[in-house]
Amino acid sequence: MNRHFDVIIVGAGAAGLMCAMEAGRRGRRVLVVEKAGRAGNKIRISGGGKSNFTNLDVSPENYLSQNPHFCKSALARYTQWDFMALMSEHGLTWEEREHGQLFCEQGAQAIVDMLLDECARAGAELCYDCEILALDRQAGFTLQTRQGDFSCDSLVIATGGPSIPRMGSTDFGVQVAKRFGLKSIPFRPALVPFTFPTGFLGDLAGISLEAEVSCNGAVFREQLLITHRGLSGPVILQASSYWSKGDAISIDLLPSLDAADWLRAEQGARPNIWLKTLLSEKLPRRLAQALCEQLFDDGPLQQFQQKRLQETGATL
Repeated sequence: MNRHFDVIIVGAGAAGLMCAMEAGRRGRRVLVVEKAGRAGNKIRISGGGKSNFTNLDVSPENYLSQNPHFCKSALARYTQWDFMALMSEHGLTWEEREHGQLFCEQGAQAIVDMLLDECARAGAELCYDCEILALDRQAGFTLQTRQGDFSCDSLVIATGGPSIPRMGSTDFGVQVAKRFGLKSIPFRPALVPFTFPTGFLGDLAGISLEAEVSCNGAVFREQLLITHRGLSGPVILQASSYWSKGDAISIDLLPSLDAADWLRAEQGARPNIWLKTLLSEKLPRRLAQALCEQLFDDGPLQQFQQKRLQETGATL
């Protein structure tokens, strides 16, 4: 038996659930189909389980697009304050962290529950474990799924990109776009960590520090995290959106200082202090030790010539 809906939304993530509740509020009969066994899997892992759901400063300048005006109407019609008001209606609270980031104090699951509650209020139906087997377009759209056949007047693809394959992410949206002749642009990684050859960073995994990262003219200053696989943290995720394969990135480990001037001043004030000891005052101890073992010759600053101090500062 074919069940007909005004709107079918494929994907029960943040975008799909928001779309479903808004369409339902406008009197549409809505179905959300989700191939996983529950909604909001990526929401649950966002913000380390606390869901960094929005930012106090949301503006068109924060978005990257071939058309810089693309997001303006959406941001004007639904703001961060609207979403925060919705959270308040559900008794949810938040904490503000650096750079205006907002995290849900009740945890990411509370955000998922709120969106599901709003979908239910709007009359939207959800169907889980509902993988699409075939999709066709005639007067409307017909879907053959593992949970039966459905049809609709309007179809919304809210499946995202193939960012986390282990969670079921695929390029389904692009496949649909190509089938129906819609223009698409090639995928490339963005808001992702940088990975390096195994063992490249040795035993430094877990170290976190504030750093300034530059890539292709974009500069960000936030926390940098060294992982078992490479570099991550907010500053790396931001810079990755401006990086393409082969591009260089620059990392300033002492963004508050002119490193060379600082080393020269310390040489005059404390000539007997060893470089590793001095760097440990500004950097995590394990990182300072590794730098001196792999890049710099350690020793008292009084043994360093000015050229060597300048080179050390430039490397830092």
